[in-house]
Amino acid sequence: QVQLVESGGGLVQAGDSLRLSCVASGRPLNNYNMGWFRQAPGKEREFVARISWTGGLTDYADSLKGRLTISRDNAQNTVYLQMNSLKPEDTAVYYCAAVIRTTWTTAYRLYDSWGQGTQVTVSS
Repeated sequence: QVQLVESGGGLVQAGDSLRLSCVASGRPLNNYNMGWFRQAPGKEREFVARISWTGGLTDYADSLKGRLTISRDNAQNTVYLQMNSLKPEDTAVYYCAAVIRTTWTTAYRLYDSWGQGTQVTVSS
């Protein structure tokens, strides 16, 4: 499995932006499609965004479209999530996850490898 480490979370105000990073090690990142998920207290983990192993395909949760950009740099073994116009309801722990590149899914249970998560808190 690939090991993943997220960073970039923090405490911000509504309307601010953040860029989350996810650095992979152990296996080449281009073996994997990558996803970002989030989990708020008392809620189920939910899909945020995904990107194909080449970077040529991206997909976003309907409620978040227009405010997010997912990207990747396979040479740097890194995936990014740019989040703009943050809202208090975006407060959650954000996780990156990897799934073998033959699988294209938003279902978090199908992702094989997970990072430890990074906390994003948006104050009003």
